[in-house]
Amino acid sequence: MTPTPHDALFKAGFEIPADAAAVFQRALPSELAAAISWESLERESGSFIVPQLANRHSDLLFRATLQGEPALLYLLVEHQSSNDADMTLRMLVYLVRIFERFRKQAGNELAPLPLIVPVVVAHAAEGWTAPRSFHAMFSPGPATIPGLAELVPSFSIRVLDLNTLSNDEIAALSMAAFPKLVLWALRDARRKNRLLQNFEQWRGAFSEAMRTPQGKAAVEQVLTYFQEVVDELYLEELRAKIQGIPGAEELTMTIAEQMRAEGREQGQRELLRNLLTQKFGEIPEHLAPRIEAASLDDLSRYAMLVLTAVTIEAVFA
Repeated sequence: MTPTPHDALFKAGFEIPADAAAVFQRALPSELAAAISWESLERESGSFIVPQLANRHSDLLFRATLQGEPALLYLLVEHQSSNDADMTLRMLVYLVRIFERFRKQAGNELAPLPLIVPVVVAHAAEGWTAPRSFHAMFSPGPATIPGLAELVPSFSIRVLDLNTLSNDEIAALSMAAFPKLVLWALRDARRKNRLLQNFEQWRGAFSEAMRTPQGKAAVEQVLTYFQEVVDELYLEELRAKIQGIPGAEELTMTIAEQMRAEGREQGQRELLRNLLTQKFGEIPEHLAPRIEAASLDDLSRYAMLVLTAVTIEAVFA
């Protein structure tokens, strides 16, 4: 199980530029979208999110040409059930990080900065209501005081609010079946009744995705996400609905078995840590990787050895 299931699903769905392009085109003003050469869109490496927010945000950076000039397109996904009132402030931090990396890679501390187009994909249950401009973070607003606005950093973010997109609107996007399933999953997975109600409309997308060369792995990614974020009560209903999609039911059962095994291992791992701590005190740092990498059989054997071992080292000898 991944500690960041939203991040893993989003990046799997939109690391391909053609699929990311559809998200940008939906979010951006039509005039701006028309000025971007989408066939030039290429993925950039790296993430600019601060580590403590990695479970709440995902990001992908792309480069393209904008009216013949190089530009960067930054796609940030907000993985929360509620709005992030500080999003524009966080975006400012991420943009500065991108600017700094650009100059470092250019080897020129005074290189002209690239244009960056920031887009946020949000799936807050109540829809996006947080500020979309940096000036909206202030009270009173800079524009209320003559001569102040031009002295305060000013930018806006474009928000693609998944909560406002219908099934038909997602299905109409110019992207493959898998990224459409990703958007639906991000929109509905934490709203269980909506997820179950909308499933039938996405059955065809599952079948379409399964027919692609990497379809089995793609569908497995979506089903793994459901296994990790959907309550067990609803998950049983969801598994029942997945029956009838060729190959998907087998994947669901395999994933379920894997997660049950991982759950047993994690529980045994925690039990071993507790036993070691109670008998020997703090666990030495050099033993932590041994515990983390141990199989279920190894964990059971270590737990039994705790009963008779004189030292913590003897448990792992």
